Amino acid sequence: MIKLFRVTTIPASLQKLITGQLPYMKSHGFQPLMISAGGPEVEALKAEQDSPHVALPLTRKVSPVKDLLALWQFYKLCRQHRPTIIHSHTPKAGIVAMLGGWLAGVPIRLHTVAGMPLMEMKGGMYFLMEQVEKLTYACATKVYPNSLVLKDFIIKKGFCEPDKVKVIGNGSSNGIDTEYFSYEQMDPTQLQATREELGLNSDDFVFVFIGRLVKDKGIRELVTAFKQMQAKHPNVKLLLVGPLEQDLDPLPESTLQEIAQNPGILSVGWQDDVRVYLALSHALAFPSYREGLPNVPMQAGCFELPSVVTDINGCNEVILQGQNGLIVPPKKTAELQEAMERLVEDKELYSNLKANARRMIKERYNQRALWKLLLKEYQEHLKEHEVVVSKLSEARV
Repeated sequence: MIKLFRVTTIPASLQKLITGQLPYMKSHGFQPLMISAGGPEVEALKAEQDSPHVALPLTRKVSPVKDLLALWQFYKLCRQHRPTIIHSHTPKAGIVAMLGGWLAGVPIRLHTVAGMPLMEMKGGMYFLMEQVEKLTYACATKVYPNSLVLKDFIIKKGFCEPDKVKVIGNGSSNGIDTEYFSYEQMDPTQLQATREELGLNSDDFVFVFIGRLVKDKGIRELVTAFKQMQAKHPNVKLLLVGPLEQDLDPLPESTLQEIAQNPGILSVGWQDDVRVYLALSHALAFPSYREGLPNVPMQAGCFELPSVVTDINGCNEVILQGQNGLIVPPKKTAELQEAMERLVEDKELYSNLKANARRMIKERYNQRALWKLLLKEYQEHLKEHEVVVSKLSEARV
């Protein structure tokens, strides 16, 4: 069995970013070990991924003491288990895993890039995160941006040499399970019960957002655009599915008050299964400032939802203007409101976008196809490693 470390900063990322990957890799001769911070999700995660888990003191914040401790503990894990492959996701896990793996002599060190926080940073923090990205990529043997535009950004910024960077397939960290994300999998009784619980009427037009409720997801602009729409379209609703995170990227108090007081805004918090909320919605509103290649527009497309997204890397690859959704500039409330109103008012446009949505996702982001491509990457790296080991052995002789 080939020992494989999969590393993210928090356990929810192992749960959501690579759902189903580890059982697939186990069936092809790999022995995975999951590594992240601890949390209440870990027990469910181990069952879902059919793999053991080790907790490290990883945090999403810059914390030098904890970060050095995590690096030391990860290095010791590498020396104890001697993995052949380390594959990391998320910035903090990336620097710890790639640097720790390099120090421990792990031969194959892979890092997937799914969005960069530094894109929204300035000044000293930008410089610090830029150096972290460069060191992460320098310690990696291969870097996998999960979108084509993100690949271009990495190369343009000179974070590493171009031949080290590769997009797998059409992008995405895990593809999309189009059978799981479908109306056929939904229980009509559950749909009706949730509809009644939310107080939705048959003539409501529901926009859904799925993700963290933070500033760089465009929540300020979304709430403002929605509020301005209501005077003209009183039957619109905004469904917010995701946790409120006020530590790293807080929303202003005015936005929080509007979410709490506006009867047309329905905030349901974190949900393990978002499918019922997609099934009850009519369109996705996803005005994020930065992404890699996001899963949410793919999930929405599987439920035949047209999407309104921002013109940023990843979003503008999953969504094609006028084909399966509408693309607007980031941080522009007026343009966002106009696009949302077009979906409500222009029935022909809405119908055309809806008709294309699921087909376009199935054709480009099939999960099983991406798993096969990732397995092929692993196998090619293993062959290259075997050649290097063989040459070193011959040289010693």
